[in-house]
Amino acid sequence: MKNIVESVKSKLMEYNQKSFEQDGYDFWNDHIKHVFKHSHDLAIKRGGDVEVCELAALFHDMAMVANFGSREEHEQYGAKMAVSTLTELDYPKDKIDLIEKCVLHHRGSKNDTRDTVEEEILADADVMAHFDSIPSLFSLVYNKIGMSIEDGKQYVKRKLINDYRKLSPKAKKELQDRFDTIMNILFVE
Repeated sequence: MKNIVESVKSKLMEYNQKSFEQDGYDFWNDHIKHVFKHSHDLAIKRGGDVEVCELAALFHDMAMVANFGSREEHEQYGAKMAVSTLTELDYPKDKIDLIEKCVLHHRGSKNDTRDTVEEEILADADVMAHFDSIPSLFSLVYNKIGMSIEDGKQYVKRKLINDYRKLSPKAKKELQDRFDTIMNILFVE
């Protein structure tokens, strides 16, 4: 069923192109491709369903990319998009339910309970992706929000610290050295 992953990715890329043309932010290159890679790798490492994790990664922020619903509840709208799209593609119901749960529970700020390895994988992959695209965080604070150098620096520092705290214990252990290095290089006092 690898073609289903490619089909969903193709739809996401259509939304991404339209979004990029409207506001200049490249969701795919600045975030989602990193979530996709981490989801794939973590699924293999932790024994999760690779296809479910890949599809959940593609849907996790799709509502924002498609400008569907509110940004604050993008996980709700993304889950609806996943269920609708995957049902139309005749994907197995049990896997649709799991992907829906992954998308609904991927946000660390919501403190949702994650009952499956796939839910934990997507939540970890989402946070890990922020450490892969730090320049886009700085672009956000300086170009989009218009913060001063110091305010932007403190915003990104707080975001990365909070993100790190939201990781599962396994992911924290894996990311510890990288986190410490980033903090020591970018945020020297």
